[in-house]
Amino acid sequence: MTIYRKVLGEDFERLHPMLQKRYDLADGSVFEATGTMKEIKGGPKWLYPLFTLGVNWKLLFPERGKNIPFSIKNVSRIGPNGESQIHWERIFHFGSTKRYFNALMSLDETRLVIKDYLGEPPLVYSDLAFAVADDGSLTIHSLNQRLVLGKTEVPLPKFFQGLATVAERYDEVNGVFCINVSVRNPLIGHVFSYEGEFVQNA
Repeated sequence: MTIYRKVLGEDFERLHPMLQKRYDLADGSVFEATGTMKEIKGGPKWLYPLFTLGVNWKLLFPERGKNIPFSIKNVSRIGPNGESQIHWERIFHFGSTKRYFNALMSLDETRLVIKDYLGEPPLVYSDLAFAVADDGSLTIHSLNQRLVLGKTEVPLPKFFQGLATVAERYDEVNGVFCINVSVRNPLIGHVFSYEGEFVQNA
């Protein structure tokens, strides 16, 4: 049973069939897709140096724009400790420049939350809560976050956290996956967001 099936339990069957297929990643399987981000937006400009620094961890980037080509690759694998992991590689193409937003997910069997290590090497950790809506769409919320400093993880106060909400659904009319990601901070408000659509590669 995949980590997403485990965390959602019976609710996994309520997902749209195409989302079930997308998230039912058995060990060794790969999901690849390409699409377009209709718009990528950032928060206050004084945050841009932080986004520029994040490029070094394949986590953040300062570029913004509309109609940005995008690709995603999810690889299911067994980690060094024997647990199932899903590696997320998201690439945004700004002309000849590639920007990444990568992560490694696994399951906390005890708390039934997804463990999300953001960046390569990991820089931020976040608990993720998954929920299925009545229309079969999927919503993901980030919860507690920690700063990852090598083998040390330091809890982040709420006012330092970038709390993400991810909404993903399948558009049957156009045959595309639709994604909307928004990151907010309790003090700053909007920090980063993107919205677009993609199709699985043949």
